[in-house]
Amino acid sequence: MSTHDHSARVPLAFLLPGARAQVDALGDEIDATQREQILAYGLAPGRPVTVLQQQPMTLVMIDEVELALESSVARHVWVTRR
Repeated sequence: MSTHDHSARVPLAFLLPGARAQVDALGDEIDATQREQILAYGLAPGRPVTVLQQQPMTLVMIDEVELALESSVARHVWVTRR
């Protein structure tokens, strides 16, 4: 796979505001409590997300829900750009 392939898996924290992606996986580095919470808000494999901002926290839109993630969590949410 080329480094210019836009379908490559990347951490959510690496996407610029305005980028759209699909969640591929939640890394094992995310603790069980945080995992349960973000899944409850809809940040789950197969779901589309739009990045709204990256600083001071990663803010994403999932359907009609805005979700703020610490960068330490967003680095372990794997997505594919759309």
